[in-house]
Amino acid sequence: MAAHPLAGTPVPESLRINVPRLVSDYYTLEPDPSAPDQAVAFGTSGHRGCAFKASFNEAHILAITQAVCEYRAMKGIDGPLFVGMDSHALSEPAQRTALEVLAAAG
Repeated sequence: MAAHPLAGTPVPESLRINVPRLVSDYYTLEPDPSAPDQAVAFGTSGHRGCAFKASFNEAHILAITQAVCEYRAMKGIDGPLFVGMDSHALSEPAQRTALEVLAAAG
């Protein structure tokens, strides 16, 4: 496999994401329930999507976390629940959203 031409070099400004806009879109863009490309989707590493495209946003994390709470209540599960983070730009906002739902659910 050949090395990428940019390997070992700083990422050019033109290829960098706008993190403040990404975080803003996470909180402000509402997914359209009739748009399949904005629906909750899971991959091998969890919820997949992009805040810029309304496919990874606060509404998704609220719904997913609430569903987990309801499932645990329905099954009588009351033990600990571990919430992880990674290095993605939306990991902290998503964790904060999930923790708010979990705290409200008790």
